[in-house]
Amino acid sequence: MADLFQPLPLRSWAERLAAWRQSNWLRPALTAGGGVLGLAVLLAVGFAFLRSSTPPPGLTLPRAEPGSAPVVGGPVAGSASSVPPVTAVTATVTVHVAGQVVGPGLYAVPAGGRVADALVAAGGTSAEADVEQLNLAARVADGERIYVPRKGETPPAVASGAVPGGAAAGSGGGGKAAPAGGPVDLNTATAAQLEALPGVGPATSTAILAYRTSHGRFRSVTELLEVPGIGPAKLEALRPLVKV
Repeated sequence: MADLFQPLPLRSWAERLAAWRQSNWLRPALTAGGGVLGLAVLLAVGFAFLRSSTPPPGLTLPRAEPGSAPVVGGPVAGSASSVPPVTAVTATVTVHVAGQVVGPGLYAVPAGGRVADALVAAGGTSAEADVEQLNLAARVADGERIYVPRKGETPPAVASGAVPGGAAAGSGGGGKAAPAGGPVDLNTATAAQLEALPGVGPATSTAILAYRTSHGRFRSVTELLEVPGIGPAKLEALRPLVKV
């Protein structure tokens, strides 16, 4: 009986922990908790392994086709500002409009224009103008003078380089008669002689003389086509009036 009242020997904290872990009621909980903890560790390790083994996506850049690269500092291709503006160039001739018009003077009209176009450029005719004496459909030539007479007025005589109201311009003679001395020699004619020809004004006569100076003698009348301001229609009007 005396042994029953003897104090139990003291155990260290390690022995107590081991006994506590080996108790029957705690073992299932530790076993389950260890399994869950182990599963979590395995999942974390597997996820980290997969991330490290998967290569990062490659960087993909758009590839430019040859010749499609924009000019440095220039407009972006395809934009409205990259399209060069289109500038229309219209050839013109200069005519002198005189007589009964609102604004007599020199005017530039489109090449191949009509007498009516020249009158419109001059502001139109006055109330006293006699338009019945005009050939409004006649084509004008560079350097021509278009005179609009007053009602009851006889148009003045044709002067050098002048077309009186365009009345005869559409007939191929440009309102001028053939030279009295016969065809004009292109290789010896003066500026005044050339300007007496139909459709030849100061600008055209100067161009003919300049061509003769730079190229030498004319070898044929057809060579006039090389002179600026002379086209096929004007050449045909001049052909019977000139020679080489």
